[in-house]
Amino acid sequence: MRTVVGVALLAGVLIAPADAMAQTVIESKTAQRPRDVIFVPTREAVATAMMTLAGVSKNDVVYDLGCGDGALVIAAARLGARVVGVDIDPQRIKEATEAVRAAGVQDRVTLIRGDLFDPAIKISEASVVTLYLLQSLNEKLMPRLRAELKPGSRVVSHAFSMGDSWPPDQTEIADGTRIHLWRVK
Repeated sequence: MRTVVGVALLAGVLIAPADAMAQTVIESKTAQRPRDVIFVPTREAVATAMMTLAGVSKNDVVYDLGCGDGALVIAAARLGARVVGVDIDPQRIKEATEAVRAAGVQDRVTLIRGDLFDPAIKISEASVVTLYLLQSLNEKLMPRLRAELKPGSRVVSHAFSMGDSWPPDQTEIADGTRIHLWRVK
């Protein structure tokens, strides 16, 4: 498990640890702003299919940008991955914290209350990035994903594409929902 100091330096944010058995919860230094989308939960079957499509394993570091209530965070952590969830909404971070604890995967999870567009929140260590954002937000995030992620990193999105400028490498239907996969080149 990483030390709290290591997380602070990595993410460039302030730390608010909950307790020894809880995941690390970090509060971003950047000003809070309204969220970009309404929260819609990810169904467990879709979360599982996204992890399968991305090939998530215990060797991965997964970043869930816009983690909401933690469904994708939990799905990745259950596969043994180290996971970082980022959400701008304090209520979603509270819900994700509770869900992660209930799932018993807190030893593999860090949650950051912050803006996924904040460059102080570094995503370069991610081998997998999960998204459930609108296409317009995926497109806005695309330059950052392509610039900061290492070649071979995977990006998997629930429902929404990156538009015509970055077509997915693979698309599947899971529980009636389209999911997309990109590999960073």
